[in-house]
Amino acid sequence: MFWVYILRCADGSYYTGHTDNLEKRIAQHQAGECGGYTLSRLPVECIWSQATSTREEALSAERQIKGSSRKKKEAMMRGDWAEVSRLAKSQSVHPSTSSGRTD
Repeated sequence: MFWVYILRCADGSYYTGHTDNLEKRIAQHQAGECGGYTLSRLPVECIWSQATSTREEALSAERQIKGSSRKKKEAMMRGDWAEVSRLAKSQSVHPSTSSGRTD
């Protein structure tokens, strides 16, 4: 079994990851053993997790969540799937123009 998870960091930001041992991974984040993003934002708290059958599913879910807005992540964590769907539709109606292109 594999897991995708979301941590709330001390600064209020979210970190999304995946693992095959959720308890161990959370403990590693808390101990500062993971480095990277969470190291300077301790303590962290696991606020959401979901089991998957394969590492590929967990990684795919992680990538999808990381690409989501904060509002969409929070709706997902609440289990508000109607809001998740609404936010997904609003994102597709208003595509990003970060490339500088407006067409």
